[in-house]
Amino acid sequence: MKLSAAIANCLWATANVPALARFHRALERPEEAQSAWLHRTLKANIDCAYGKKYRFDEIRTYEEFSNRVPLVDYEDIEPWVKRIMRGENQVLTTEKVTHLIPTSGSTRARKLIPFTNDLKREFNAAIGPWILELFQSQPSLVCGPAYWSITPAFDFDTFEESRVPIGFEEDAAYLGGWRKHLVQSVMAVPSALGKMFDSESFRYATLLCLLRQRDLRLISVWHPSFLTLLLDALPVHWDNLLSDVRTGEFTFQKSISDRLNAKLSAKPLPARENELRSADPRKPETIWPALRLISSWGDGPAAMPLHELQSRFPNVVFQSKGLLATEACVTVPLQGRKPVALCSHFFEFIDESGKLKRVHELCADQTYEVVVTTGGGLWRYRLKDCVTVDGFVGRTPSLRFVGRSGNVSDLCGEKLSDSFVSGVIERAVAEMSARPRFVMLAPEQTHQGWRYVLYFEGNAPIDLVAIEEGLRANPHYAYCRRLGQLSELRLHRVRSKGFEIFLNREISEGRRAGDVKPCFFSKKWGWTEWFEKGG
Repeated sequence: MKLSAAIANCLWATANVPALARFHRALERPEEAQSAWLHRTLKANIDCAYGKKYRFDEIRTYEEFSNRVPLVDYEDIEPWVKRIMRGENQVLTTEKVTHLIPTSGSTRARKLIPFTNDLKREFNAAIGPWILELFQSQPSLVCGPAYWSITPAFDFDTFEESRVPIGFEEDAAYLGGWRKHLVQSVMAVPSALGKMFDSESFRYATLLCLLRQRDLRLISVWHPSFLTLLLDALPVHWDNLLSDVRTGEFTFQKSISDRLNAKLSAKPLPARENELRSADPRKPETIWPALRLISSWGDGPAAMPLHELQSRFPNVVFQSKGLLATEACVTVPLQGRKPVALCSHFFEFIDESGKLKRVHELCADQTYEVVVTTGGGLWRYRLKDCVTVDGFVGRTPSLRFVGRSGNVSDLCGEKLSDSFVSGVIERAVAEMSARPRFVMLAPEQTHQGWRYVLYFEGNAPIDLVAIEEGLRANPHYAYCRRLGQLSELRLHRVRSKGFEIFLNREISEGRRAGDVKPCFFSKKWGWTEWFEKGG
């Protein structure tokens, strides 16, 4: 047991008891909880410019709110964000914007999301119950440090001048105040690593910090392949890593800043180095014998790399992470489900016919696009995430991420959407004897015109005929195939590192690693060249 981590975890857990109790009550009364949240937030923002424009002071019901305040994308609120950047107060919220948080989307290089103290409290209202429920289900997690994944640095140099700080110095700042300090005291890897731009140095430094932690209890990463790729680097650097554990130095790249070197340097641990000499870098459970739980995305396309990760940790419990974005917490992992984060934000959902639904109106097995209103100033903001109701916790729906809305390929009139393609591939994968490591459908241009290619990494055979039949269930795709506008579906076998190559392309085109959600479908073309060159 690591005493300092145990004390900090116990304090954090105790502080979250009221939040978990409120959340459990809300799960039984979702309509009441959401109505109270909306009324309170509208009242608090009557005097901001956005509130005056849409006359928040006259809104009494949800119907008035939905009729008066428009649905928006980022392009709609960007002019308001620019006013905040120029130093104007009370623009989207009455409360002061403390930071603008950079994130990247599917169609643009970057977005800046306003962050306020209200939004900080909303994140805590979701993260608190999640952490406490984890500690209650796995009490031994309290006794040691945790690894909360950090994505490599995002280059801020391209941003316009702003009077409001852009980004946080450390990820724990999302929680703020004393919670931030508690989290920092249990983190196995310092947030300062987020300032490293070189991916190889970033991986080496992360592994070095993790190897020092014999009592590591919890790992939380965004995509399971992030951890798999990290572990793949262990055998490559094993001897150098053990040497640095023994000496307390960081020798991989001396050219990084003195400040970062100071963060990475630590006291020598010769005893830990001796212990690691008897461990196997290809069997991570021999390295971290106290590890009890790994939390990561596990829905849809992430299910396959999660299966591979589970094979490396056969005795560790895995938890499928909820839907969490820079803009909002959508769901909270709880009791094996992911109920809507009722106490954090106000939610609306667009069904497949285009009609708006509230939380209490959602139906099992139906797919919806998420619309969120937050205390940070996002009013009826379309997240572009699509979810399916996979059950209920109390009277509150549990949601499973299935894809991105707007990710529709319509080169010849085929209108293939992310959620439709994901369903076709998921059904095909379910019939396979062994799960593939990576699968993605994308268009490809040939001398004869367009066709779709299934990029596939794995040893088991895949039934391409069944996938083609599944795609033909979309009448638009079937019509384009019948007319010859689209050529026959082709299989392209990816030799290795499919997800890493996919991720590298997304990053090269301006997306932040942590913002890249897993997908079975890309409407971009040119993937064959990327996979053949290995990224």
